[in-house]
Amino acid sequence: MTTPRSTPRTHADAVTAHTSAEAVIDAVEVERFYAAHMQLLDDGAATAWARTFTDDATFAAPSMTEPVRGRDGIEAGARAAVAGRAAAGEVHRHWVTMTVVRPAEEGVDAVSHVEILATPRDGAPRIELSCVMRDRLVRGNGALLVAERVITRDDRPHG
Repeated sequence: MTTPRSTPRTHADAVTAHTSAEAVIDAVEVERFYAAHMQLLDDGAATAWARTFTDDATFAAPSMTEPVRGRDGIEAGARAAVAGRAAAGEVHRHWVTMTVVRPAEEGVDAVSHVEILATPRDGAPRIELSCVMRDRLVRGNGALLVAERVITRDDRPHG
């Protein structure tokens, strides 16, 4: 077992930092969180997906001129994305991979590679986007929540 501030050598060693004994956040919990989190978005459950963010969360992506602040704004953006995919006749799947979890002052920082697979109705799947997702995850009401998300595209790594 590694200490909270060391780099995990294996996935099993990836028990990470905590702010209190009951607030331990480990890599397996993070992996399960992302599986459920992204399935909500991919299934079009914008309200439920937005509830996986803190009330005052921030969300920044290259397609935005300013970060979205607050759960309501994040939900509105998700609703628009869901509607856009429906209008285009596409299903999107967000594949979160190679997540590294590190201790933070509050919660953990998680950095993941994300590929978005788009499948048009009666068409061939394609990779729509490849990006890096940087999250600050915290515990709220016993569950993991995203407090801050910054996404960078692989073709524009600095925003």
